[in-house]
Amino acid sequence: GSHTPLEDTAPRIVEHPTDVLVSKGEPATLSCKAEGRPAPVVEWYKDGERVETDREDPRSHRTLLPGGSLFFLRILHGRRGKPDEGVYVCVARNYLGEATSRNASLEVAGE
Repeated sequence: GSHTPLEDTAPRIVEHPTDVLVSKGEPATLSCKAEGRPAPVVEWYKDGERVETDREDPRSHRTLLPGGSLFFLRILHGRRGKPDEGVYVCVARNYLGEATSRNASLEVAGE
């Protein structure tokens, strides 16, 4: 058969994050998997703001996993706020375009 070179493709989300309910201090993962050629870069947004991970800040408690999922070492929850609680989306980009996942809410379980 004739061999055609692989064509570049715009990103698409193949695994969307789902809502999670986490106890404070516990780890959590928001899943996201994207496909595309070249492999898309995944970024996370919470309530519209970009989420910083340990790539930007080595002390961050949030890690971007190789597949694109967002892992929380422990959910931060202080008396003054719930910095991890909110609505998250993952966005995958390459030069051909971008794809946005469904919204997933992360809630911290009550005391």
